[in-house]
Amino acid sequence: MCRHLAYLGPSIPLAALLYDPPHSLSHQSWAPREMRGGGTINADGFGVGWHTPAGPVRYRRATPLWSDSTLPDLSRSVTAGSVLAAVRSATAGMPVTEQAAAPFAGGPWLFSHNGVVRGWPDSMAKLAGTLPVTDLLTLDAPTDAALLWALVRSRLHEGPVAAVTTTVAEVERSAPGSRLNLLLTDGTTIVATTAGHALSVRSGSATLVASEPLDDDPAWRAVADRTLLVADRSGLRMTSLGDA
Repeated sequence: MCRHLAYLGPSIPLAALLYDPPHSLSHQSWAPREMRGGGTINADGFGVGWHTPAGPVRYRRATPLWSDSTLPDLSRSVTAGSVLAAVRSATAGMPVTEQAAAPFAGGPWLFSHNGVVRGWPDSMAKLAGTLPVTDLLTLDAPTDAALLWALVRSRLHEGPVAAVTTTVAEVERSAPGSRLNLLLTDGTTIVATTAGHALSVRSGSATLVASEPLDDDPAWRAVADRTLLVADRSGLRMTSLGDA
């Protein structure tokens, strides 16, 4: 499956997440430690998004992160206090395109999915039918992650926590056994879920949530399966996903 991370805190160079740590996202793209449920590397595209005063900016490609010759210099010159980035291991049969790579975006929001929706696409037909037709016609790509983003986005008027938890619950009913580690941020809050895949968090002056720790800092904590994690400038909160 994929690897992803979200950062919230003082501005740092993107390279501090993507390249500099010993187990950076770039390193995880070819040598992940905690892949579960299929896949050995994450070579089917990548994306990084960061928040600016004018709104989110994204850099996405359909190629492996390690092969991109532009991003290393870019990532050392760009600083941000809110970042969401992902490397992709595409589910068999799904397209490998730039538009299929996270983060997905809408308004101030950036979104990523690590996992798989079981029985795709048949299992999701009924749930997809609850969305406005325009939402379906404008999906970034015909993938489970893009549909998950459309479902979350359609519920954001209820608040980010409700949007994420309701989507996870409805997808689990429609497609039992799905793996649904989600990340959502608007630059002030991170909402994350664990449902079938590993996730770790390091918090303090900044919060960093990642599929795998980026280094050997003892401050990293494993997030238990079926957890809802919410982080903002006031701190970090974790509850059972079923209690949200």
